[in-house]
Amino acid sequence: MKILLAGYNLDYDLIKELKDKCAASQDITPETISAAYARISRIPKPVDELRQIARREVDKARKSNRNIVFEMGHSSVAEHAVFNIDIIGVSRLLVEEIEKFRLCSYMEKSQRYVLFDKDFVIPEEIKQSGKVDLFTATVAMQNDYYRELYAKLRPYVFAQNKTLAENPANRSLLEGWAKEDARYVIALATETQLGMTVNARNLELMLRRIAAIALDEAREYGRKLYAAVKDVAPSLIRYTEATAYDRLTKIELQEQAAAFAQKYGWIAAAKKTPAVELVFATADADIQVAAALIFSATGLPYRQCLSEAGKLGPTEKKKLFYTAFQHMKAHDAALRELENIDLQFELTLSASAFAQLKRHRPATIISQDYDPELGVTVPPAIMEIGERRRFLEIMHRTQDAFEQIRKKAPAAAFYVLTNAHRKRVLMKLNARELYHLVRLRSDVHAQWDIRKLSEEMLKKARKAMPLTLMLACGKDGFAALHKKTFPRIRDIEQT
Repeated sequence: MKILLAGYNLDYDLIKELKDKCAASQDITPETISAAYARISRIPKPVDELRQIARREVDKARKSNRNIVFEMGHSSVAEHAVFNIDIIGVSRLLVEEIEKFRLCSYMEKSQRYVLFDKDFVIPEEIKQSGKVDLFTATVAMQNDYYRELYAKLRPYVFAQNKTLAENPANRSLLEGWAKEDARYVIALATETQLGMTVNARNLELMLRRIAAIALDEAREYGRKLYAAVKDVAPSLIRYTEATAYDRLTKIELQEQAAAFAQKYGWIAAAKKTPAVELVFATADADIQVAAALIFSATGLPYRQCLSEAGKLGPTEKKKLFYTAFQHMKAHDAALRELENIDLQFELTLSASAFAQLKRHRPATIISQDYDPELGVTVPPAIMEIGERRRFLEIMHRTQDAFEQIRKKAPAAAFYVLTNAHRKRVLMKLNARELYHLVRLRSDVHAQWDIRKLSEEMLKKARKAMPLTLMLACGKDGFAALHKKTFPRIRDIEQT
């Protein structure tokens, strides 16, 4: 056996410096890794030798990539070329579109830890609508109040957590709690930055999908992203224009739904829907998981496993699940067998909570637009310091600006809404993914808004699959729950 390091990501400034110093005759590009790995299946040479050949013959490597990826359709070859991208000065609204891509990695500037300044995007659509003054005045009002709120929340948080405040090391933690509540008043137009790691296949997909978004900021992002990478890996990034499928499908679905609504008299339900509603769960979920556990532990066909799992008594089922979970620790992922059962939730949540929920990218997340009619989320601390009325006044003025801007620039009006504004989300995930979500978001260190949402999701899910979710909880509570859950075996037999 031989394990070799084939490459790793380097800071691009360093790459340019090294290239200039050595006057490299060949192009320095990740395409050679893709070309070498693509040849593994057809050429018997060792892969390290294939990499050497590709580096010597970059033009041939690029030709090979084009043929394999675009002519033969083996797009996975492009996944071996990876880019690290700095994204600076984009709005929080655009970040929601960027972070829809599941197979990328992101690290975003946090409004929970960083005190934001008055930097915000002024959309081109709003400039052209004649509503710039209204837009900038509204965002300036939000930003001024954000600073006021932070100044009032900071001493309140320290006073409420005197024991923690005694240790200077906790200062940034407590200040972060004040910042995370103050941020509910700032706009989705607020500028932020993020680091993104993406392979060439997903980069091409991102460029194509982003080009279909009806926002000038999105199109500018796409142009600049393509300019940054096109000369580095031209053989792997080719189809970057929006397709009719990407451009028209959503618009035409909206038109068709509107036609149905008019024809059949669809009436919008009351806006005040539950924050968390479990709309679907796999039937007999615990039995389905039991069947998958038996399947992986025996040589039986699945239909028989399902039949036998259904015949197990309560004690036997409990023993089976205890065996599956007894050695789990807080850092262990749940068994893959739990991916065989699904849950679907309808969630009504703030932009602040959605910013965290959307990071659970393996789940299926379908979101509506932000809707002021759904109300706003007011952090409890803001109510406790007596700022609820002022907060809601700012929200009312924001909604008024939103309605005025929407008449002239419908797509861009959402920039003026805040982190407190809400949207509806349909989220489907399997039980294994729910373990991960709850472990992170129900933890004591999680932000209160997403923690409240996560705890309610778990509460409703447990009714549908109590055995499967017996150890689902936040990381901080795992040890206590594990100890409570696992009595001695003879105690199990007596229950």
